[in-house]
Amino acid sequence: MSIQLLDCTLRDGAYINNSDFGEPALKGIIKHLQDARVEIIECGWLKDAAHKDGSSYFHVPADAVRYLLEKKPGAIYVAMIDYNRYDDSVLPQCDGKSLDAIRVVFPHGKHEEGIAIGNRIAQKGYKVFYQAANTLAYSDEDLAVLAEAMNKAKPVAVSIVDTFGAMYEDDLARIFAILDKRLDNSIKLGFHAHNNQQLAFALSSTFVELAEKSGRDAIADSSLCGMGRGAGNTTTELMASYLNRKRHKNYDMNEILDAIDMYMTGFAEKYSWGYSTPYFIAGLYQCHVNNIAYLQKNHRANARDMSNIIASLTQDERRAYDYDLLEKKYLENQDRIIDDSEALKALKESFSDKKILLLAPGKTIITEKEKIDAFIKREKPVVVAVNAIHKGYDCDYVMFINSVRYKYAKESYAQEFSKHKKILLSNIKTAGLEDELIVNFYNVIKRGWEHFDNAVICCLRLMNKLDVSNVALAGFDGFKTAYNESYADSSLPTLNPNGKWAELNEEIKNMFSDFVLSSKDKMRLEFVTESIFSECLEAVK
Repeated sequence: MSIQLLDCTLRDGAYINNSDFGEPALKGIIKHLQDARVEIIECGWLKDAAHKDGSSYFHVPADAVRYLLEKKPGAIYVAMIDYNRYDDSVLPQCDGKSLDAIRVVFPHGKHEEGIAIGNRIAQKGYKVFYQAANTLAYSDEDLAVLAEAMNKAKPVAVSIVDTFGAMYEDDLARIFAILDKRLDNSIKLGFHAHNNQQLAFALSSTFVELAEKSGRDAIADSSLCGMGRGAGNTTTELMASYLNRKRHKNYDMNEILDAIDMYMTGFAEKYSWGYSTPYFIAGLYQCHVNNIAYLQKNHRANARDMSNIIASLTQDERRAYDYDLLEKKYLENQDRIIDDSEALKALKESFSDKKILLLAPGKTIITEKEKIDAFIKREKPVVVAVNAIHKGYDCDYVMFINSVRYKYAKESYAQEFSKHKKILLSNIKTAGLEDELIVNFYNVIKRGWEHFDNAVICCLRLMNKLDVSNVALAGFDGFKTAYNESYADSSLPTLNPNGKWAELNEEIKNMFSDFVLSSKDKMRLEFVTESIFSECLEAVK
């Protein structure tokens, strides 16, 4: 029995940086992996497009030659293709100068099509590996059919793929046992894990143990720092160390660590991947990560809403990614249309002919409290706290935009919470308590921006709907480089836009400017505290 390590950093990691590794990193990572004695190095993808310098997307194997400084005898250099997304007619005969092998990935139910292209590739002299995506979807009978087809095709290997990071140990053991029993002994069995449930390394080590007990030659996939789509993969550094210590392998850990220090640290600073609660939800429901990415990017859906939306899909819908359907489900989940006429009437009566002070959660409500207190004493406004409880202020209302902030305030500031009248959007609740007024979510949002549900902007839109003509803003500061530097309450649950705070501020400026322009003849706005957004008022005068 032999166990080989296949590093897929440059292929699976391409989902993270759109394959833009750069020539130094492509050359360096490949060289360090081969010098570390990693047996199989996946250099990237074969795609139906011309190769761009520094990309791990290649059109033909010759495109990869420039990044292979010196091929190491015994190492296998591979690229992957989607079974139906690459025109293999352009693939030349294998000349041994670049790629030695091609990995063909196919979804559940498409193994025949995958094998067909694999057979044509094999005729051109390449070793062929197969990836049975979402192997967890295969029934025992499906697995038997797959094994029989593989025995006829005779690839180097076929891999079990935990596409959605949804497997547990018993799932892997079931699939392994069936394939191991039915596959020809000449065919290696591989495993590709995803870390949605923090089990990638545990399952990979279990896979090695299963292979060792059965005597089956095996291949374990991994990537440096776990770089890969969504929750990422088993990490090469952990797997290599485990195989060295427990399975008598001889990977050079210094070479692997050098690759991380020189190249991966920079990618980790620019991009994010790895375990997160949203990707746990993908694993929980065996859901394609593109659905999660869509909800995060387009709606910043919180974990509970995300879970509810994914749960409302059928299993087939979860494994695909129909963005139109997902948008529909999101709107159904958020809008929860109610009759808010009585709530709006009550608020109009309360705010009629009054100056309103929106007290946002920025740090200036602490640092400039004297100025705010003086304004309140002088102007006697109706004070509306925005999406947070503000200790030290006597507020007339607190308006909540999302359920996370609502629940945090209720749990963390129970005494203050009970004293305030609450204005809630219908995405939080559809029926309020005696001190809660519910307003339809769609009444205060305007789409077109990634963070369209910014709390202050939503409050302003509600004020506009209520015909409020005079609004002052405090604590609407703008984000610093970290949220705990931005908020009066450093524990306040908030977003993390992958460190892109400057871009977030620009987007809020754009939304605020749009609101100011659209309401300039109806509403007078002023800032009580310092804000990076105050320039937007000057711009429309």
